[in-house]
Amino acid sequence: MAWHKQLETWAKLALALLASVLFWRPGRRRPLGTPLPSPRKLLLVRPDNRVGEALLLTPLLRTLKAHVHPPPEVHVLVHSKVARVLQGHPEIDAVLAFDRRYLWLGPLAPGIRALRRAGYDTVVDCANWSAPSVTSALISRMAGPKAVVIGPGIWPVTLLQSVSVPARSDTRHEAVQRTHLLTPLTNGAVAQGLSFREPVVGTAFRGYLEAFSGSGSRRAVINPGGRLGERRIPAEAFAAAARELLSLGYAPVVTWGPGEEPLAQAVLAGAPGAELAPATSIDELAALMRAAGLTVCNNTGPMHLSVAVGAPTLAFFLRIDMARWGHAFAPHRMVDLTPLVDQASGVGLEQRVAEEVRSFVSGRGSLTG
Repeated sequence: MAWHKQLETWAKLALALLASVLFWRPGRRRPLGTPLPSPRKLLLVRPDNRVGEALLLTPLLRTLKAHVHPPPEVHVLVHSKVARVLQGHPEIDAVLAFDRRYLWLGPLAPGIRALRRAGYDTVVDCANWSAPSVTSALISRMAGPKAVVIGPGIWPVTLLQSVSVPARSDTRHEAVQRTHLLTPLTNGAVAQGLSFREPVVGTAFRGYLEAFSGSGSRRAVINPGGRLGERRIPAEAFAAAARELLSLGYAPVVTWGPGEEPLAQAVLAGAPGAELAPATSIDELAALMRAAGLTVCNNTGPMHLSVAVGAPTLAFFLRIDMARWGHAFAPHRMVDLTPLVDQASGVGLEQRVAEEVRSFVSGRGSLTG
């Protein structure tokens, strides 16, 4: 870790220790297993700016509505950049877009003052156990001055919590671990599976979808993009995936996000017959994935979106923990290509990707008869 990152980490830890002293109240801590009152108004906190992180909150929504009786009013606080991902979700009563720039003002920060007035009786810090998230812990504690604050049991943010939940030892899967945070409220019962609202699309894109679905061809979405370039497999590998799909009778459509059109064009150049998708909003991309019924992608936000809308998803992982971030259950398949890329210099990568596509399509055919 670079020295400035180490310094930033130590500064945050010191801030957490200071805040735990300033916000200490007698009788606030509760041992794990202590019966908690059923929440009436609950806040989930995850101020991360990634689409996938927002979607990984959705199993918690289903858990709260299905396993807490009566179901509480659920508000979700997320980074302002990803509030659009959760707006309109049927199991959320309010989405709160939070601007972290003024957090240094503490309880006087504009967003914090509104949260404190909201009167939450329960706040869940939806951070993870891999490293203490001081920002998320501070927001959670300040948002609920009288609330029961539940969060991951990792020092020193445990000092800001009412109930600290240890990580499960039997899985690294992020969605499962995050839902585990609610077990003090549900007596251990949790729901599984990502979800998304019914996509809202405009007239023009609805016409595109109707033509897309009515063409009579079997379709597949290929999404070659990703936020971090070092974790994306190259465009040539996705072109190999597109060629394999074409040979199997599928019409691949290549989707792209902001700044990714050259990447999509590179895939098309290597796969004559594939089609370029129009520019899409997140709702339009969700609708397109659902209509196609098959997605090939990297480990990225669109992977989580494809899983959330129920499209069978073949996702390629590179230099990231697949067991933690993937969705390795039917009808999806996750493939870690790190050894092939880093240890074999990518030799045979295109052939491997084509083989995975062929196997995935064949497996889907056997499941559907």
